[in-house]
Amino acid sequence: MINEAAYWMALAHLPNWGNQKRNNLIIKFYHELGLTPEAFFNLTENAWKSNFELSVKEFEDLKAAKLELANNAFLAEKLHNEGYELIPIISPDYSKNLKECFKNGAPTLLYIKGNKQIMSEKTIAIVGSRNASEISLQFTDNIAKIASKEFKVVVSGFAKGVDKQALESALIYKGQSIIVLPQGILTFGSGFKTYYRQITDGDLLVVSIFLPKAPWKTELAMARNPIIYGLASEIYVAESSESGGTWSGAIDGIKKGRRVLVRKPGIEEKNANELLISKGAIAVDFNGTLIPEYHAAGQRSESVSITEPNADYRIAIINLLKSGEHTFQGIIKKLNLNLPDTELKEFLISHKEIEVIKKNTTKYTIRTSPSQQKSLFD
Repeated sequence: MINEAAYWMALAHLPNWGNQKRNNLIIKFYHELGLTPEAFFNLTENAWKSNFELSVKEFEDLKAAKLELANNAFLAEKLHNEGYELIPIISPDYSKNLKECFKNGAPTLLYIKGNKQIMSEKTIAIVGSRNASEISLQFTDNIAKIASKEFKVVVSGFAKGVDKQALESALIYKGQSIIVLPQGILTFGSGFKTYYRQITDGDLLVVSIFLPKAPWKTELAMARNPIIYGLASEIYVAESSESGGTWSGAIDGIKKGRRVLVRKPGIEEKNANELLISKGAIAVDFNGTLIPEYHAAGQRSESVSITEPNADYRIAIINLLKSGEHTFQGIIKKLNLNLPDTELKEFLISHKEIEVIKKNTTKYTIRTSPSQQKSLFD
């Protein structure tokens, strides 16, 4: 892949092209036409015009990217010589979690250093405020400890507060971690010195999606946050306010039906944890154990009524089924549902994510078959 690195860099950083536009172009030339990135860039301008529906600006962007290939090749050689790797979206080493989370909008290229096999392990993210309370930091430490014992990789954004605590705790408890940088990977020099042993021991992977020499910027930090969530199979929220990266990431995860677990707050705490739970996140205790009977302050009742057209029982069911197989009556009991049996059965049978397992007792769970998007890039 080193020979194609310069071309992947050109594609990944086309100016003002979103990931979906980039990846749709890759689907066209790589999967449909059977061209490598090098072969694509070696096409004539007329071939570009006749084979791809490019606007004038897109055509000019590709011409400009072609002029940068020599500089990219020099930088790619530097990265290779210093032990960095480039993982394009078509690589079997690319994170399956990212593909499943973002589909066509997954980052086109990952810059990494460390044990890339970590991306294929079970992963969790522990997220929260930069100015988190002591109880939130203790929760983070405890969840990282449990995750390490269960051989789960902890994903960290390397920010002050919960992120840094999650990383340090995972490493202290002899676990593994992924650092997702808000900057180019070549600007993390001091970090590589600090974590040299953990990287060489195979316990740490550093990931960036930005140009290798890009300095830290607020906008890069915001663009980095979704990658933290995307790399993780489960998302634990230690503490959230009603705005910012933690809040937006958790809300997006809930909307996508992802497994978002939020620490049940104490009575005197002032944060948005209860609000997240009321919007469909799963309440957990200090050890990360589910509290299905817990209802956040402000919810209207102890059961869910289908007379409310936007009732959150559907999200709650999806989140419950992600934990394993459950019977019809088990779902009703665990979630304290107040629904007609016919309504609930119709939902369980018709929802595309739910699999019906008919053995001695009929049970329901979430399907694990590969998505269509995985077949595009695997």
